[in-house]
Amino acid sequence: MREEAGIVTRTTGPDEGRAVGVTTSGPAENRPTPETSPPAVSRARRRSVFHPFVWSPAVVVLLVLAVAWSAVADAHPYLLPRLGEVGAALTGDPALFLTNAWATLGIALVGVGVGAGSAFLLALLMSEIPVVRRAVMPFAVVLNVTPVVAITPALVVAFGFGMTPKVVVTAIITFFPVLINVATGLRSVPVPVLHVFRTLHASRWEVLLRLRIPNSLPYTLAALRVVLPLSLVGAVVAEFVAAGSSGGLGTMIRNSASTARLDHVYAGVACLAAMGVLLLALVTLAERRLLFWHESRRSTRA
Repeated sequence: MREEAGIVTRTTGPDEGRAVGVTTSGPAENRPTPETSPPAVSRARRRSVFHPFVWSPAVVVLLVLAVAWSAVADAHPYLLPRLGEVGAALTGDPALFLTNAWATLGIALVGVGVGAGSAFLLALLMSEIPVVRRAVMPFAVVLNVTPVVAITPALVVAFGFGMTPKVVVTAIITFFPVLINVATGLRSVPVPVLHVFRTLHASRWEVLLRLRIPNSLPYTLAALRVVLPLSLVGAVVAEFVAAGSSGGLGTMIRNSASTARLDHVYAGVACLAAMGVLLLALVTLAERRLLFWHESRRSTRA
């Protein structure tokens, strides 16, 4: 008898070389293991995200910040309110914060819709008509480097104390990042893929819809990851400047600071931070749903 790689064969008789049994011995790497299969690896990595060790550094930093905050608040109560006071302000009148947060969020989302939407359409024109890019880009750069705080009072004078100047300020802040990212995504099409489309006699419209716009989607979502939190900043800045405004977290924070109600000031800041995190989470969810085909998602799962 002869044993090779875990297979026992008979070497005598008319049935020479016939396999008579399979043993469990042999090289371990030839046997598949459940731990190395792709589904098992994916499940293990998903479980590792929720492992306490992954979150423990963030928890430690949060505890250190809370202790430092409490120490400063106890020593200088006129600089920082106690965390308990901030929590009491949030829970004492939740309707006040929810109403103002909804007003600020509405301004931010409308501003993003106007700014990002116009930037996306303009980027499409710039990618198809080079003269538009050469004509528009210098003015877009000038608008981007202009401090929006400096022009906000003029916008308030021009449009009044309503929602319009706040939306314009938010749109200005969100316009340029979306324009640059989308224009870059539309231009950075792989040349071999573009040659395939041309070989198949695809029209310019088909190249735009089936190749350039899908290729720009990762760039667009990356821009939204930046501009959505910035939209909250723009809305709050506009609410600060619009002294006659009657709603929004910016107005509430300004009024609370003028009356030295620091607990309401930092409670409003906490609401803004929570809203920013929520918007980022929504963009991350959209990336997972829409960019499953992109190499960045494959490298994350690998």
